[in-house]
Amino acid sequence: MNAPAFVRAAFTPSSVDDDARTAELIAATGAGVDRADFDGPFREVLEISERAVDLSHIEGMPLLDNHNRRTVDDIKGAVRGGRIEAGQLILKVEFSPRAEDVFQDVKRGIIRNVSVGYAPETWRDSTDQKGARVRTITRWALHEVSLVPVGADPNAKVRNMPETTPTTDAPPPNTTTPAAVTTRAAANQEIRALATTFDLGSDWANDLIDRGASEGEARAAALEAMRTRQSRPAPAARVTVGFSNDDPAQLVTRMGEALYATRANPRHQLSEPARPYANLTTLDMARECLRARGFSTTGLNPVDTITRALHTTSDFPAIFGDTANRVLRAAYQAAPAVLKRAARQTSHRDFRAKTRIQVSEAPSLEKVHEAGEFKYGTFAEAKESYKVDTFGKIFGISRQALVNDDLGAFTDVGGKFGLAAAEFEGQFLVSLLVQGSGLGPTMDDAKRLFHTDHGNLASSGAALSETTLDAARLAMRRQKGLTGSPVNVAPRFLLVPPELETDAEKLLAQLQPIKTEDVNPFGGKLELLVEARLTDAYRWYVVGDPAVIEGLEYAYLQGSEGPQTETRAGFEVDGMEFKVRLDFGAAFLDHRGWYTNAGH
Repeated sequence: MNAPAFVRAAFTPSSVDDDARTAELIAATGAGVDRADFDGPFREVLEISERAVDLSHIEGMPLLDNHNRRTVDDIKGAVRGGRIEAGQLILKVEFSPRAEDVFQDVKRGIIRNVSVGYAPETWRDSTDQKGARVRTITRWALHEVSLVPVGADPNAKVRNMPETTPTTDAPPPNTTTPAAVTTRAAANQEIRALATTFDLGSDWANDLIDRGASEGEARAAALEAMRTRQSRPAPAARVTVGFSNDDPAQLVTRMGEALYATRANPRHQLSEPARPYANLTTLDMARECLRARGFSTTGLNPVDTITRALHTTSDFPAIFGDTANRVLRAAYQAAPAVLKRAARQTSHRDFRAKTRIQVSEAPSLEKVHEAGEFKYGTFAEAKESYKVDTFGKIFGISRQALVNDDLGAFTDVGGKFGLAAAEFEGQFLVSLLVQGSGLGPTMDDAKRLFHTDHGNLASSGAALSETTLDAARLAMRRQKGLTGSPVNVAPRFLLVPPELETDAEKLLAQLQPIKTEDVNPFGGKLELLVEARLTDAYRWYVVGDPAVIEGLEYAYLQGSEGPQTETRAGFEVDGMEFKVRLDFGAAFLDHRGWYTNAGH
């Protein structure tokens, strides 16, 4: 699922190379970030290490304008390399020739702040000395890096650039010299330039302009402000997210949650940050998105407001994308996934075929006589390969529905696509299992999964009974590894079609026998799986534990587990379009963990 990527704005460009049009960014320092989830506030800390963040795929990653990705005009450059240095993530970016004005502002130190978008993959929860929650992100995926107007780390600055800040021992300016400016407009321009250069703020500049300060007086005031600032201790680097909605990404997430709770799932308990947006109409949300981006909605009618929100900011479509993601995920997770219980989940880094090498058990140890030599042992190998493919669909919501605040069909469609994704995965696995008239796919040894040479196919079909189930268990226990040594596979699941469910339940029922001969040897030892997609009413299977023995394996693209959603303002559809994408693949890696009987 396209879990929404987190952003943190605590970093600054550095080491500008004018000829190469490149700059280095201190992209992450591990500073704590205050966040909140359904359980309340917590401090999030990024682990900065080679193990925590994968840098092998960052080449060409986009440098964006304030996390906008609606058009190619939002791309200001690309990442050209990165490294971990002294607990910091350093990224080198190249600016596009189309972004010359941005590059010049970076060189001058006007644009100084950077934000990265990332998605947590694994984390560790703990508490600090005060009992507050701390979540350490031990592995995270970097998605993009953006130039932003306001940074979060007050100590981050342009690296290896000439310092323009006055020092404490600099001689005071000669305020008695006649002002060099000839007009009030020129003096005001100089005051604003000083405020920008030394980060003194608009209030400082407006006060001097209101007093009619000269250029010399402004420079003296700037020097005094810098001296005062340097005498104070530097504040600790910190990002405060909390319940502030100044960050557009947080606004999108909270509005998306509120829309999901009020329109799709009333049982969902709203988090405190999202509560102010409960029961907003689509028009209210459009106005909030435009306001957050600095657009005025005064005088706009509802149709124009929603149209402008669709096409001038990516935030408004992203809200519905967040809601669609939640609806789809809830339906997807609620759908039955029978065959997944008997399979192992993994991930692939890309779409190339992945070959899984199966190494045999270790050779037996041999006695080493006095002054004797240790002998080399060998391992046998087998292999199977498969790859992840992409599957998906697009659906839309019309502009008329948005204007009318009619979102019932939208939430219904999102839930149905979640069920469709789960159904697709389930049918994919079943189709793989029943290939070859029920004998499964062809393995690397050119034999079907279920084959007499594999020792996992009943010699003749027979109905479920204590005798036939005992034969299946014995066959699995007698399985041999690649070198011919026993591997002793323990059965874990009994997989049957719906027609055999009652017989299987009776067979596996735990009894309280009075006599020894009444004991059910399989009571409580096998877990029953009933797969409605199995069409053969007689064939049944016994499966080993996928955590112990390799067998059926399914995979998603790394970082994209389950169905993902993307949103854009529609062109073919006058409204919004939603793309549901699933990167999925599966294969049988070994025959030893599966057994089948054709029944009858």
